[in-house]
Amino acid sequence: MSARKIRIPLAAFGLALFALAAHALDVVDERGVTVSLREPPRRIVTLLPSLTESVCALGACDRLVGIDRYSNSPEQVKALPQVGGGLDPNVEAIVALKPDAVLLAKSSRVTQRLEALGVKVLVLEPKSHADVRRVLDKLDQVLGTHEAPRVWRVIDASVSAAAQSLPASAKGLRVYFEVNSAPYAAGESSFIGETLTRLGAKNIVPASLGPFPKLNPEYVVRANPDLIMVSVRSAQGLEQRPGWAGIRAVREGRICRFSAEQSDVLVRPGPRMDEAARLMAQCLGDKGGRR
Repeated sequence: MSARKIRIPLAAFGLALFALAAHALDVVDERGVTVSLREPPRRIVTLLPSLTESVCALGACDRLVGIDRYSNSPEQVKALPQVGGGLDPNVEAIVALKPDAVLLAKSSRVTQRLEALGVKVLVLEPKSHADVRRVLDKLDQVLGTHEAPRVWRVIDASVSAAAQSLPASAKGLRVYFEVNSAPYAAGESSFIGETLTRLGAKNIVPASLGPFPKLNPEYVVRANPDLIMVSVRSAQGLEQRPGWAGIRAVREGRICRFSAEQSDVLVRPGPRMDEAARLMAQCLGDKGGRR
């Protein structure tokens, strides 16, 4: 009888260990660091809008307990506590939320501080279409959601559909996409540039200049784009910049000014890239038909 009493707890203990091992996972993040998690995180803080949107796209929005100040989509995340900016957030506020994992970018300055406090940190930063797919797959693994293939199929198919919706007259337009008024541009090698290429547009900023180079304004004048895409946040006074009145896009009114909300969609490499492609396609279609 006593031996039997001993065997049952041992069997139960063995099952518990098996269950724990089945849920435990090791994840290699963008630093090449292996992060060990005992189980899929239930309390998550995100410090990058594209990561916030990716977690929600995978069906795990209810696991978010804190976000950076710029995360504003989907609507339900607006009610969550904000812990500051993504680069230098409030560490004390993050720790107080007792997260199982914090998702942030390489550029964040708090990674080592959080790890020193015993917080699990995953560095994930999508910068291209391939990165978006890879990050979705990585998050799928971490969250145990099994949704990444479906989410990516929707993104990819929607970008292709946006391209197919364009008239022939919109193809080959030479485009300048301004990220901000410094001016910084979205170059050919950026995720924005990749979308423009798939839509059949030609980027005036070659890949050799990098994904988001700061340009001399004279560069844009010399390049003389057919079309300018810019946020209303930085479009004020664009026509008055020295020499810009002679740019074909300015002279012929081929400027798409995106609202603040639309700009958020356009500049985030994440699950709303399909919506971004539709916005760009609408701009190309509206302006391209008048050549």
